[in-house]
Amino acid sequence: MTWAVVRPAATVGVLLLVYYRLPMDQPEDAYSVLRLVAALLLVGVVFWWQVRTIGRSARPGWQGVQALALVIPLYLLVFAQACFLLARHQPGSFTVALDRTDALYFVVTVFSTVGFGDITPVSSMARALVTVQMVLNLLVVGVALKVILAAVRRRSG
Repeated sequence: MTWAVVRPAATVGVLLLVYYRLPMDQPEDAYSVLRLVAALLLVGVVFWWQVRTIGRSARPGWQGVQALALVIPLYLLVFAQACFLLARHQPGSFTVALDRTDALYFVVTVFSTVGFGDITPVSSMARALVTVQMVLNLLVVGVALKVILAAVRRRSG
């Protein structure tokens, strides 16, 4: 039982550590969008792998929790990195300059649909990025949760 709480918390902690330690000095170039797409494809592969793992797990409920603790933060961190890099390479893209924490805060407020309004996208590129995130948020919340819960139920039943 303790492992079921510690493992997801450790997963989130490691992902945050990687996010804050990852060098983000990539140039803004034609490959910027390609890197974002590749990172999102990686999230998709991790999601698929987690669903398969649930199917083989002796404890599918706990594995489902672990899957959510891995996939959702990874997804959010991909967008936080994209927002951070956009703000860094195109100042004025958001109403305030974003550091890593600001970018993560902004992405989480968009994901949770709270949208405090203290940080908003200003440039067309920033608005396009946030629009893509909002559309994918619907998929993550709707489809990903449904697939993970179905895998847990199928394995438990």
